[in-house]
Amino acid sequence: MLISIAIPCYKSEKTIGKVVEEIKAVFQKNPDYDYQIVLVNDYPFDNTFSVIKKLCENDPKIMGVNLSRNFGQSAAKMAAMPYVKGDVVVFMDDDGQHPAEGIIPLVNKVMEGYDVVYAYFKSKKHSGFKRFTSFINAKISEFNGTRVKGIHVSSFYAISRFAADAYVDYTSPFPSMMGYLNTLIGKTTDIEMPHRARMEGNSNYTLKKLLNLWFTGFTNFSIKPLRVILATGGLFALLGFVLGFGIILFKILGYQFAAGYPSSMAVMLLLGGLNLVALGLIGEYIGRIYMTVSHLKQSRVREVFQVDSQKEN
Repeated sequence: MLISIAIPCYKSEKTIGKVVEEIKAVFQKNPDYDYQIVLVNDYPFDNTFSVIKKLCENDPKIMGVNLSRNFGQSAAKMAAMPYVKGDVVVFMDDDGQHPAEGIIPLVNKVMEGYDVVYAYFKSKKHSGFKRFTSFINAKISEFNGTRVKGIHVSSFYAISRFAADAYVDYTSPFPSMMGYLNTLIGKTTDIEMPHRARMEGNSNYTLKKLLNLWFTGFTNFSIKPLRVILATGGLFALLGFVLGFGIILFKILGYQFAAGYPSSMAVMLLLGGLNLVALGLIGEYIGRIYMTVSHLKQSRVREVFQVDSQKEN
């Protein structure tokens, strides 16, 4: 059985070689499985793709895909999909935190009939900031219905051929791979495995990238945010009606009110701010619709490199 491993690479010239060697060692111990490795370089401004080319030259089962610029992890994963040929596709990171030994258990679980199987890291070797932001992202995804409750999601996961084929029709310029699958696929589970420290450096996820990730998860595949705005607007309208009715009633009863300029300004600023937030969110939806119908691409491949195995023989 052929297993495809897709790895988005970002500034990983010092780590990707070690990750690939670990993957190959796993398959040497499991001869019943064959492998294909697709390495997608999402940062073409350093020496990472040169390292990828050398790996390809040493092993015709490895393919290198060089993107034209940095498009983000989800877009890089989607860029690998036209090239994966395996019965099962495994996604993992390039920093060595995902144990290569976990590939076979993930694949075996998929073969039991699941379409998506995530690695569950009970104890993650991440900073407190990264754990907190991951928690926020999880709650946003659960609220939107793009994440199955009770399933621990990670970037180390395996999908069936059926799930991989579902990505063929996914052309949104704002890819959210897990969210997209969860709107189509129902058979999802996770398995626990250890998490390792990074081989080199620190996480490449900045606050700006995390905010963009949250916003994509918040607005993709759901109109719940718009419904929250509608409910909030209705609540404030009801409060305004009750307050106005109370003022009129107290006036009739002869009560006098002190001039309330500060309180009036506070209410105006609050309502004005809510209106701007609502308009901004609606504008985000409209903007994404416009860019989607304009056929904005998820990514652009500059170069694909693979050694012909027949020539090697």
